[in-house]
Amino acid sequence: MLTADVAVVGGGPAGAAAAITLARAGRHVVLVDRARFPRDKCCGDGLTVAALRLLEQLGLDPGMIPSWTPIAEACIRAPSGRIAAFPLPRDLGLFAAVAPRIELDAALLDLARGEGVKVADGHALTAARVEPDRIVLEVAGLGAVGARYAVGADGIWSPLRRALGAGVEGYRGEWHAFRQYVTNTGPEARRLWVWYEPDLLPGFAWSFPLPDGRANVGFGIQRGGRWRTRDMAALWPDLLGRAHVRAVLGADAVLDGTHKAWPIPARVEGVPLTAAGGRALFVGDAAAATDPLTGEGIGQALLTGALAARAIAEAGALRPARAAATYEGRVRGALAADHRLSTVVVRLLAHRRGAEGAIRLAALTPWTRRRFARWLFEDEPRALAVTPSRWHRHVLRGPGAYRR
Repeated sequence: MLTADVAVVGGGPAGAAAAITLARAGRHVVLVDRARFPRDKCCGDGLTVAALRLLEQLGLDPGMIPSWTPIAEACIRAPSGRIAAFPLPRDLGLFAAVAPRIELDAALLDLARGEGVKVADGHALTAARVEPDRIVLEVAGLGAVGARYAVGADGIWSPLRRALGAGVEGYRGEWHAFRQYVTNTGPEARRLWVWYEPDLLPGFAWSFPLPDGRANVGFGIQRGGRWRTRDMAALWPDLLGRAHVRAVLGADAVLDGTHKAWPIPARVEGVPLTAAGGRALFVGDAAAATDPLTGEGIGQALLTGALAARAIAEAGALRPARAAATYEGRVRGALAADHRLSTVVVRLLAHRRGAEGAIRLAALTPWTRRRFARWLFEDEPRALAVTPSRWHRHVLRGPGAYRR
Protein backbone atom coordinates (compact mmCIF):
# COMPACT_ATOMS: atom_id res chain seq x y z
CA MET A 1 0.00 0.00 0.00
CA LEU A 2 1.18 3.47 -0.89
CA THR A 3 1.08 5.68 2.21
CA ALA A 4 1.04 9.44 2.74
CA ASP A 5 0.06 11.99 5.34
CA VAL A 6 -2.61 13.42 3.03
CA ALA A 7 -4.14 12.20 -0.23
CA VAL A 8 -5.61 14.88 -2.47
CA VAL A 9 -8.21 13.84 -5.04
CA GLY A 10 -8.33 16.31 -7.93
CA GLY A 11 -5.59 18.32 -9.63
CA GLY A 12 -7.36 21.62 -10.30
CA PRO A 13 -6.60 24.86 -8.42
CA ALA A 14 -8.24 23.68 -5.18
CA GLY A 15 -6.32 20.42 -5.09
CA ALA A 16 -3.05 22.04 -6.12
CA ALA A 17 -3.39 24.76 -3.47
CA ALA A 18 -4.07 22.16 -0.78
CA ALA A 19 -1.16 19.98 -1.88
CA ILE A 20 1.34 22.85 -2.12
CA THR A 21 0.33 24.27 1.26
CA LEU A 22 0.57 20.86 2.95
CA ALA A 23 3.92 20.06 1.36
CA ARG A 24 5.32 23.36 2.59
CA ALA A 25 4.09 22.43 6.06
CA GLY A 26 6.23 19.30 5.89
CA ARG A 27 3.52 16.78 5.01
CA HIS A 28 3.95 13.90 2.56
CA VAL A 29 1.23 14.40 -0.06
CA VAL A 30 -0.07 12.21 -2.88
CA LEU A 31 -2.34 13.88 -5.45
CA VAL A 32 -4.41 11.81 -7.88
CA ASP A 33 -6.59 12.85 -10.79
CA ARG A 34 -8.30 10.74 -13.43
CA ALA A 35 -7.23 13.20 -16.18
CA ARG A 36 -3.77 13.59 -17.61
CA PHE A 37 -2.44 17.13 -17.56
CA PRO A 38 -2.38 19.43 -19.39
CA ARG A 39 -6.12 19.06 -19.95
CA ASP A 40 -8.79 21.55 -20.89
CA LYS A 41 -11.24 22.53 -18.18
CA CYS A 42 -14.51 24.19 -19.11
CA CYS A 43 -14.28 27.62 -17.52
CA GLY A 44 -14.43 31.33 -18.28
CA ASP A 45 -10.67 31.51 -17.49
CA GLY A 46 -11.04 34.79 -15.60
CA LEU A 47 -8.91 35.54 -12.54
CA THR A 48 -9.99 38.10 -9.95
CA VAL A 49 -7.51 39.96 -7.78
CA ALA A 50 -8.42 37.64 -4.89
CA ALA A 51 -7.37 34.68 -7.04
CA LEU A 52 -4.27 36.47 -8.25
CA ARG A 53 -3.09 37.22 -4.72
CA LEU A 54 -3.46 33.57 -3.79
CA LEU A 55 -1.63 32.45 -6.92
CA GLU A 56 1.19 34.86 -6.07
CA GLN A 57 1.40 33.40 -2.55
CA LEU A 58 1.65 29.91 -4.02
CA GLY A 59 4.59 31.07 -6.12
CA LEU A 60 2.98 31.06 -9.56
CA ASP A 61 4.93 33.17 -12.05
CA PRO A 62 2.70 34.61 -14.81
CA GLY A 63 5.54 33.78 -17.18
CA MET A 64 4.63 30.11 -16.69
CA ILE A 65 1.33 30.74 -18.51
CA PRO A 66 1.86 31.36 -22.27
CA SER A 67 -1.60 32.92 -22.75
CA TRP A 68 -1.59 35.05 -19.58
CA THR A 69 -3.55 38.25 -20.38
CA PRO A 70 -3.72 41.16 -17.90
CA ILE A 71 -7.01 43.08 -17.78
CA ALA A 72 -7.14 46.85 -17.25
CA GLU A 73 -10.84 47.54 -17.79
CA ALA A 74 -14.23 45.82 -17.81
CA CYS A 75 -16.97 46.92 -20.21
CA ILE A 76 -20.52 46.09 -19.13
CA ARG A 77 -23.56 46.42 -21.38
CA ALA A 78 -26.85 46.94 -19.56
CA PRO A 79 -30.13 45.38 -20.81
CA SER A 80 -31.04 48.72 -22.45
CA GLY A 81 -27.84 48.68 -24.51
CA ARG A 82 -26.12 51.34 -22.40
CA ILE A 83 -22.38 50.57 -22.08
CA ALA A 84 -20.30 51.46 -19.03
CA ALA A 85 -16.54 51.05 -18.72
CA PHE A 86 -15.04 50.25 -15.33
CA PRO A 87 -11.27 50.85 -15.12
CA LEU A 88 -8.95 48.95 -12.82
CA PRO A 89 -5.85 50.54 -11.25
CA ARG A 90 -2.92 50.56 -13.64
CA ASP A 91 -0.04 51.37 -11.30
CA LEU A 92 -0.79 49.29 -8.19
CA GLY A 93 -0.29 45.77 -9.48
CA LEU A 94 -2.63 43.38 -11.24
CA PHE A 95 -6.35 43.27 -10.44
CA ALA A 96 -7.67 40.94 -13.15
CA ALA A 97 -6.29 38.54 -15.75
CA VAL A 98 -7.34 35.77 -18.11
CA ALA A 99 -5.48 32.44 -18.15
CA PRO A 100 -6.75 29.30 -19.94
CA ARG A 101 -7.22 26.46 -17.50
CA ILE A 102 -5.32 24.06 -19.72
CA GLU A 103 -2.23 26.16 -18.97
CA LEU A 104 -2.99 27.39 -15.46
CA ASP A 105 -3.81 24.01 -13.91
CA ALA A 106 -0.77 22.33 -15.44
CA ALA A 107 1.47 25.11 -14.12
CA LEU A 108 0.05 24.73 -10.61
CA LEU A 109 0.69 20.99 -10.68
CA ASP A 110 4.27 21.70 -11.74
CA LEU A 111 4.58 23.89 -8.65
CA ALA A 112 3.21 21.04 -6.54
CA ARG A 113 5.75 18.62 -7.98
CA GLY A 114 8.46 21.14 -7.20
CA GLU A 115 7.38 21.10 -3.55
CA GLY A 116 7.72 17.31 -3.40
CA VAL A 117 4.10 16.31 -3.99
CA LYS A 118 3.70 12.92 -5.69
CA VAL A 119 1.37 13.77 -8.60
CA ALA A 120 -0.37 10.77 -10.16
CA ASP A 121 -2.42 12.16 -13.01
CA GLY A 122 -4.24 9.70 -15.20
CA HIS A 123 -5.26 7.66 -12.14
CA ALA A 124 -8.92 7.74 -11.08
CA LEU A 125 -10.34 7.17 -7.63
CA THR A 126 -12.49 4.03 -7.68
CA ALA A 127 -13.39 3.51 -4.01
CA ALA A 128 -12.68 4.74 -0.50
CA ARG A 129 -13.08 3.39 3.01
CA VAL A 130 -12.53 4.74 6.50
CA GLU A 131 -10.38 2.89 9.03
CA PRO A 132 -9.96 3.86 12.70
CA ASP A 133 -6.87 6.00 12.17
CA ARG A 134 -6.84 6.71 8.44
CA ILE A 135 -8.71 6.81 5.15
CA VAL A 136 -7.85 4.35 2.38
CA LEU A 137 -8.41 5.20 -1.27
CA GLU A 138 -8.48 2.72 -4.12
CA VAL A 139 -6.90 4.31 -7.16
CA ALA A 140 -6.80 2.81 -10.66
CA GLY A 141 -3.24 1.91 -11.58
CA LEU A 142 -1.89 2.65 -8.09
CA GLY A 143 -3.86 0.31 -5.87
CA ALA A 144 -4.54 1.29 -2.27
CA VAL A 145 -3.40 4.67 -0.95
CA GLY A 146 -3.55 5.08 2.82
CA ALA A 147 -3.48 8.53 4.43
CA ARG A 148 -4.47 10.24 7.64
CA TYR A 149 -6.62 12.68 5.63
CA ALA A 150 -8.12 12.98 2.17
CA VAL A 151 -8.93 16.28 0.50
CA GLY A 152 -11.74 16.10 -2.05
CA ALA A 153 -10.99 18.58 -4.81
CA ASP A 154 -12.84 16.51 -7.37
CA GLY A 155 -15.72 18.70 -8.50
CA ILE A 156 -19.43 19.17 -8.04
CA TRP A 157 -20.15 15.40 -8.14
CA SER A 158 -17.12 14.49 -6.05
CA PRO A 159 -16.32 10.77 -6.44
CA LEU A 160 -14.67 10.89 -3.02
CA ARG A 161 -17.84 12.24 -1.42
CA ARG A 162 -19.94 9.54 -3.11
CA ALA A 163 -17.49 6.80 -2.16
CA LEU A 164 -17.79 7.84 1.49
CA GLY A 165 -21.60 7.85 1.35
CA ALA A 166 -21.79 11.63 1.76
CA GLY A 167 -23.10 12.50 -1.72
CA VAL A 168 -25.74 15.19 -2.19
CA GLU A 169 -28.41 13.41 -4.20
CA GLY A 170 -29.93 15.24 -7.15
CA TYR A 171 -27.70 18.30 -6.82
CA ARG A 172 -26.95 19.94 -10.18
CA GLY A 173 -25.65 23.35 -9.17
CA GLU A 174 -27.24 26.78 -9.09
CA TRP A 175 -25.99 27.92 -12.50
CA HIS A 176 -25.02 26.44 -15.82
CA ALA A 177 -22.41 27.95 -18.11
CA PHE A 178 -21.52 27.52 -21.77
CA ARG A 179 -18.20 28.38 -23.42
CA GLN A 180 -16.34 28.30 -26.72
CA TYR A 181 -13.03 29.76 -27.82
CA VAL A 182 -13.07 32.20 -30.72
CA THR A 183 -10.16 33.15 -33.00
CA ASN A 184 -9.48 36.00 -35.43
CA THR A 185 -11.41 38.50 -33.32
CA GLY A 186 -11.50 42.23 -33.96
CA PRO A 187 -9.89 45.01 -31.91
CA GLU A 188 -12.86 45.46 -29.56
CA ALA A 189 -12.39 41.90 -28.32
CA ARG A 190 -9.08 42.93 -26.78
CA ARG A 191 -11.18 44.34 -23.95
CA LEU A 192 -13.12 42.35 -21.37
CA TRP A 193 -16.86 42.46 -22.06
CA VAL A 194 -19.93 41.44 -20.06
CA TRP A 195 -23.40 41.61 -21.62
CA TYR A 196 -26.52 41.57 -19.44
CA GLU A 197 -28.94 40.32 -22.05
CA PRO A 198 -32.63 40.84 -21.12
CA ASP A 199 -33.49 37.20 -21.87
CA LEU A 200 -30.60 35.79 -19.81
CA LEU A 201 -31.13 37.74 -16.57
CA PRO A 202 -29.84 37.28 -13.94
CA GLY A 203 -27.34 35.51 -16.16
CA PHE A 204 -25.01 37.20 -18.61
CA ALA A 205 -22.72 36.64 -21.59
CA TRP A 206 -19.02 37.42 -21.73
CA SER A 207 -15.98 37.82 -23.95
CA PHE A 208 -12.62 37.52 -22.18
CA PRO A 209 -9.55 38.40 -24.27
CA LEU A 210 -6.59 36.15 -24.97
CA PRO A 211 -3.44 36.73 -27.05
CA ASP A 212 -3.24 36.52 -30.84
CA GLY A 213 -6.82 37.56 -31.55
CA ARG A 214 -8.40 34.84 -29.41
CA ALA A 215 -11.15 35.12 -26.81
CA ASN A 216 -13.06 32.98 -24.34
CA VAL A 217 -16.74 33.66 -25.13
CA GLY A 218 -19.72 32.23 -23.33
CA PHE A 219 -22.81 32.76 -21.23
CA GLY A 220 -24.38 31.57 -18.00
CA ILE A 221 -27.97 30.98 -16.93
CA GLN A 222 -29.59 30.35 -13.58
CA ARG A 223 -30.90 26.82 -13.22
CA GLY A 224 -34.69 26.79 -13.10
CA GLY A 225 -35.05 30.10 -14.93
CA ARG A 226 -36.46 30.96 -18.34
CA TRP A 227 -33.99 28.77 -20.20
CA ARG A 228 -33.38 25.11 -19.57
CA THR A 229 -29.84 23.79 -19.76
CA ARG A 230 -30.84 21.69 -22.77
CA ASP A 231 -31.69 24.94 -24.60
CA MET A 232 -28.20 26.41 -24.35
CA ALA A 233 -26.70 24.86 -27.48
CA ALA A 234 -29.64 26.07 -29.59
CA LEU A 235 -29.42 29.56 -28.05
CA TRP A 236 -25.69 29.87 -28.77
CA PRO A 237 -25.88 30.80 -32.51
CA ASP A 238 -28.59 33.37 -31.78
CA LEU A 239 -26.50 34.95 -29.05
CA LEU A 240 -23.40 35.12 -31.25
CA GLY A 241 -25.48 36.66 -34.03
CA ARG A 242 -26.70 39.64 -32.00
CA ALA A 243 -25.41 42.87 -33.47
CA HIS A 244 -23.66 44.15 -30.35
CA VAL A 245 -21.90 40.82 -29.83
CA ARG A 246 -20.80 40.69 -33.49
CA ALA A 247 -19.54 44.26 -33.19
CA VAL A 248 -17.18 43.21 -30.38
CA LEU A 249 -16.01 39.90 -31.84
CA GLY A 250 -15.58 41.31 -35.34
CA ALA A 251 -16.87 40.23 -38.74
CA ASP A 252 -14.05 37.75 -39.29
CA ALA A 253 -14.26 35.94 -35.94
CA VAL A 254 -14.18 32.15 -36.18
CA LEU A 255 -15.41 29.61 -33.63
CA ASP A 256 -12.57 27.35 -32.50
CA GLY A 257 -13.17 23.72 -31.65
CA THR A 258 -16.35 22.61 -29.93
CA HIS A 259 -18.46 24.37 -27.35
CA LYS A 260 -18.63 23.03 -23.80
CA ALA A 261 -21.04 23.42 -20.90
CA TRP A 262 -20.69 22.85 -17.17
CA PRO A 263 -22.68 23.24 -13.93
CA ILE A 264 -21.69 25.81 -11.32
CA PRO A 265 -22.16 24.88 -7.64
CA ALA A 266 -22.69 28.00 -5.50
CA ARG A 267 -24.15 27.16 -2.11
CA VAL A 268 -21.26 26.74 0.27
CA GLU A 269 -23.62 26.71 3.26
CA GLY A 270 -25.77 23.98 1.76
CA VAL A 271 -23.36 21.06 1.36
CA PRO A 272 -21.30 19.12 3.93
CA LEU A 273 -17.73 20.37 3.97
CA THR A 274 -16.33 17.32 5.74
CA ALA A 275 -17.01 13.60 6.11
CA ALA A 276 -15.61 10.45 7.69
CA GLY A 277 -15.30 12.06 11.12
CA GLY A 278 -13.09 14.81 9.73
CA ARG A 279 -10.75 12.55 7.78
CA ALA A 280 -12.15 13.93 4.50
CA LEU A 281 -12.38 17.66 3.73
CA PHE A 282 -14.00 19.00 0.55
CA VAL A 283 -12.77 22.06 -1.32
CA GLY A 284 -13.50 24.11 -4.45
CA ASP A 285 -16.48 22.91 -6.46
CA ALA A 286 -16.77 19.88 -4.16
CA ALA A 287 -17.57 22.45 -1.44
CA ALA A 288 -19.92 24.43 -3.76
CA ALA A 289 -17.72 27.46 -3.06
CA THR A 290 -18.28 29.41 -6.30
CA ASP A 291 -19.48 33.03 -6.03
CA PRO A 292 -23.25 33.07 -6.79
CA LEU A 293 -23.02 36.52 -8.41
CA THR A 294 -20.25 36.14 -10.99
CA GLY A 295 -19.71 32.39 -11.21
CA GLU A 296 -16.08 32.97 -10.24
CA GLY A 297 -14.69 29.84 -8.69
CA ILE A 298 -10.90 29.84 -9.07
CA GLY A 299 -10.25 32.22 -6.19
CA GLN A 300 -12.65 30.30 -3.96
CA ALA A 301 -11.03 27.03 -4.98
CA LEU A 302 -7.57 28.28 -4.10
CA LEU A 303 -8.82 29.69 -0.80
CA THR A 304 -10.69 26.59 0.36
CA GLY A 305 -7.79 24.37 -0.68
CA ALA A 306 -5.38 26.42 1.41
CA LEU A 307 -7.80 26.58 4.37
CA ALA A 308 -8.24 22.80 4.38
CA ALA A 309 -4.48 22.29 4.26
CA ARG A 310 -3.86 24.64 7.18
CA ALA A 311 -6.61 23.03 9.27
CA ILE A 312 -5.07 19.59 8.71
CA ALA A 313 -1.56 20.81 9.50
CA GLU A 314 -2.70 22.53 12.69
CA ALA A 315 -4.81 19.64 13.97
CA GLY A 316 -2.22 16.96 13.35
CA ALA A 317 -2.71 13.34 12.36
CA LEU A 318 -4.77 12.21 15.34
CA ARG A 319 -7.36 14.98 15.72
CA PRO A 320 -9.56 14.86 12.62
CA ALA A 321 -12.58 16.29 14.45
CA ARG A 322 -10.55 19.36 15.28
CA ALA A 323 -9.38 19.68 11.66
CA ALA A 324 -12.99 19.48 10.49
CA ALA A 325 -14.24 22.06 12.97
CA THR A 326 -11.42 24.46 12.16
CA TYR A 327 -11.93 24.13 8.43
CA GLU A 328 -15.70 24.49 8.56
CA GLY A 329 -15.48 27.56 10.78
CA ARG A 330 -12.93 29.28 8.57
CA VAL A 331 -14.82 28.58 5.35
CA ARG A 332 -18.04 29.94 6.84
CA GLY A 333 -16.20 32.99 8.12
CA ALA A 334 -14.50 33.62 4.79
CA LEU A 335 -17.38 32.97 2.40
CA ALA A 336 -20.82 32.64 4.01
CA ALA A 337 -21.71 36.33 4.36
CA ASP A 338 -20.35 37.11 0.90
CA HIS A 339 -22.40 34.33 -0.69
CA ARG A 340 -25.53 35.58 1.06
CA LEU A 341 -25.00 39.11 -0.27
CA SER A 342 -24.25 37.79 -3.75
CA THR A 343 -27.51 35.86 -3.66
CA VAL A 344 -29.41 39.04 -2.77
CA VAL A 345 -27.77 40.92 -5.65
CA VAL A 346 -28.63 38.07 -8.03
CA ARG A 347 -32.30 38.51 -7.13
CA LEU A 348 -32.00 42.20 -7.99
CA LEU A 349 -30.37 41.41 -11.34
CA ALA A 350 -33.12 38.96 -12.21
CA HIS A 351 -35.32 41.92 -13.19
CA ARG A 352 -34.49 44.21 -16.08
CA ARG A 353 -35.16 47.34 -14.05
CA GLY A 354 -32.95 46.08 -11.23
CA ALA A 355 -30.07 45.22 -13.56
CA GLU A 356 -30.38 48.55 -15.36
CA GLY A 357 -30.45 50.52 -12.12
CA ALA A 358 -27.51 48.66 -10.59
CA ILE A 359 -25.27 49.27 -13.61
CA ARG A 360 -26.36 52.90 -13.86
CA LEU A 361 -25.58 53.46 -10.18
CA ALA A 362 -22.18 51.75 -10.48
CA ALA A 363 -21.28 53.99 -13.43
CA LEU A 364 -22.57 57.21 -11.86
CA THR A 365 -19.19 58.92 -11.41
CA PRO A 366 -15.51 58.16 -12.06
CA TRP A 367 -15.18 57.39 -8.34
CA THR A 368 -18.02 54.85 -8.36
CA ARG A 369 -16.69 53.23 -11.54
CA ARG A 370 -13.25 52.71 -10.03
CA ARG A 371 -14.61 51.38 -6.73
CA PHE A 372 -17.16 49.13 -8.43
CA ALA A 373 -14.46 47.60 -10.64
CA ARG A 374 -12.43 46.69 -7.58
CA TRP A 375 -15.49 45.29 -5.79
CA LEU A 376 -16.54 43.27 -8.85
CA PHE A 377 -13.10 41.69 -9.13
CA GLU A 378 -13.06 40.77 -5.44
CA ASP A 379 -10.47 43.24 -4.25
CA GLU A 380 -12.32 42.99 -0.93
CA PRO A 381 -14.79 40.43 0.43
CA ARG A 382 -18.12 40.81 -1.33
CA ALA A 383 -20.03 41.60 1.89
CA LEU A 384 -17.37 43.84 3.43
CA ALA A 385 -19.85 46.68 4.05
CA VAL A 386 -21.96 44.52 6.36
CA THR A 387 -19.11 42.68 8.11
CA PRO A 388 -17.30 45.33 10.21
CA SER A 389 -14.86 42.75 11.56
CA ARG A 390 -13.18 42.81 8.12
CA TRP A 391 -12.89 46.59 7.79
CA HIS A 392 -9.43 48.13 7.52
CA ARG A 393 -7.85 51.48 6.74
CA HIS A 394 -7.10 50.82 3.08
CA VAL A 395 -10.46 49.48 1.88
CA LEU A 396 -10.53 49.44 -1.96
CA ARG A 397 -7.29 51.44 -2.01
CA GLY A 398 -4.61 48.81 -1.54
CA PRO A 399 -2.31 47.21 -4.11
CA GLY A 400 -3.21 44.31 -6.33
CA ALA A 401 -1.15 41.20 -7.00
CA TYR A 402 2.25 40.92 -8.71
CA ARG A 403 3.05 44.55 -8.00
CA ARG A 404 6.74 43.88 -8.45
